[in-house]
Amino acid sequence: MPTGSPLERFALGATRWIGSTISLIIHTFLFIGSFLSVMLGFIHFEEMLLVLTTIVSLEAIYLSIFIQMSINHNIKSIAEVSEDIDEIQEDIGEIQEDVEEISEDVDELQEDVEEISEDTSEDELRDKEHQRTLADIQRDLRTLMNDIDRLKKEEDDSVTNASK
Repeated sequence: MPTGSPLERFALGATRWIGSTISLIIHTFLFIGSFLSVMLGFIHFEEMLLVLTTIVSLEAIYLSIFIQMSINHNIKSIAEVSEDIDEIQEDIGEIQEDVEEISEDVDELQEDVEEISEDTSEDELRDKEHQRTLADIQRDLRTLMNDIDRLKKEEDDSVTNASK
């Protein structure tokens, strides 16, 4: 619904009505009726032209004023829309900056995940190496224990053989 004074609303409505098909039909019938009234002898041709010219001239004057009011209203609306567009563009710019910041944060997080993954891989390799070293030490200890048991047995055998 148009805003503004009653005169502005009337001007907008009049320009919309003048530009309609109904207005075209009504004006056409009025012109035909004017010429028919001369042919049927209701009015003299000069009087009809004087009245018709006066009515058409007044209508043209008011119509041009209404059209100018309508144009002014539309320009004001366009200016408001332009301001809204500027605000939207600013908002879009801010959103793009936010998206870029988020993208940078995501990149940093990906780097952190990769570092953690590398650290985890290094820890796993270190753990495997420790497990191998531990297995080597256990194997060496078993060998050493077996050697000690063997040496004890040999010593016991030699003590037993010497006592015989």
